[in-house]
Amino acid sequence: MRNTRPILVVLLLVLGLPLIGLPVAPALASSEKLDWQPCADDGTAQCATLRVPIRTGDDGYGEKLPIAVARRTAARPALRIGTLIVNPGGPGSSGVDMVLGAAGFFSPALRARFDIVSFDPRGVGRSTPVVCARSLLDAGPSPIVRSKAAYTELVAHHRELTRDCAKRSGPVYRHADSLSVAGDMELLRRALGEKQISFYGASYGTLLGAQYAERYPGRVRALVLDSVIDHSVGTKEFLADGTAAVQDSFEQFVSWCARYKACVLHGRNVRAMWSALLVRAAAGTVVDPYRPAFRPTVFDLLDIALGSFYGPQWDALAYYIDEASAPTPAARRAAEDEERYSFPAIFCSDFSFPRVGYASYARRLADLRATAPAMPVSPLALSAVAACLGATGPAANPQREFRPATVPTLLVGSYHDPATPYVWSQRAAAQLGSSASLLTYVGWGHVSYGRTACVTGHVDRYLVNLIKPAAGARCPGVLPAAAGVG
Repeated sequence: MRNTRPILVVLLLVLGLPLIGLPVAPALASSEKLDWQPCADDGTAQCATLRVPIRTGDDGYGEKLPIAVARRTAARPALRIGTLIVNPGGPGSSGVDMVLGAAGFFSPALRARFDIVSFDPRGVGRSTPVVCARSLLDAGPSPIVRSKAAYTELVAHHRELTRDCAKRSGPVYRHADSLSVAGDMELLRRALGEKQISFYGASYGTLLGAQYAERYPGRVRALVLDSVIDHSVGTKEFLADGTAAVQDSFEQFVSWCARYKACVLHGRNVRAMWSALLVRAAAGTVVDPYRPAFRPTVFDLLDIALGSFYGPQWDALAYYIDEASAPTPAARRAAEDEERYSFPAIFCSDFSFPRVGYASYARRLADLRATAPAMPVSPLALSAVAACLGATGPAANPQREFRPATVPTLLVGSYHDPATPYVWSQRAAAQLGSSASLLTYVGWGHVSYGRTACVTGHVDRYLVNLIKPAAGARCPGVLPAAAGVG
């Protein structure tokens, strides 16, 4: 895991509220002013650089990291409420890109009333990104191992990858945890000159939002957590929850194919075709229809399916299964790999998944296969656990339950979410207590805001007017247009 770093703390009294039972906020460097300029990628937005201490708690004299920041000012300044800081999750996704694409994600109501602001978190994108050797990234063995020798190889690879990434990236690699990013966000609030901010976080961004609100409760006006990360789960629960979620998503895909002619596999035995592909992938005989030189493993196929569940893009998965099942699939365009790889630097700083040895690792995989025949493991969950096999020290921000919220919080959970299981939103809501409300989207895909007028309306009303939905509020699911019914 990540090396621990000393944290200097100061007594934080915000708006006269006692912080009994809450973590004490770290000392922060003095704020600086932001020099806003038209963004190079989109001149209609403004960009700036915020310099933050590498080690949270430095008093401003330590080494600094440049953090890329972007904003779109409120479209109707006379009606401006304040600043909405947003984070797209990942971990490792670009907040700057989220701002540049805000018109395609946030409603006109939010864009009219808020300055929408975000940043590339430390180690990500334009903010001193974590970089690793392309050759090591390309050579990564499958985390689905069938022997002790394969497990030993997996551990050795991730250790070597961790050392390489840390060497190439410098100190940011050891200080990329969400608590450090929360400190950066507080410096950003100061630099913006805002007494309070509103926050929308998606997926992994929910951990940042929840931990920021714990540390700086008086600085938060409104908090929306969409597709929530459960920061209390250990290795076994993390894998089991994730695998149950992707198996559920596969069942939803099969049901769609059985009901709608828009599925190219309609009327065929989808389960049998998928099972046959998994068997052939284990034997190394599947030819990828998009990259003919590539022979996908079982893990690769599971990852392809998971990606299609995000939208969901069931039609794309159906075409993939159909073409990969053919004797000579047509050649398609290949994608380029990137050298940037911030995932383990961030995730393995926020989660502690100790190495358990081959016997325990294999037993967990076997237990998961028994409960999820079509998706024998969540590739997202397993890749996270495998990445942390290379950790060289304890996690800086290890798992614990969220403390009861003092900030009114709206959580949004999708009932058929393949990446952040719905049960995580339920658990997080219970941990946050009476100040938290859970809005359930009884539909499909990962991240619910913007999917339907119901979900978007509830979130917008809360952010604009601080009106939360009634207890137990639910929004009906709407199939994507590609399903042939939208």
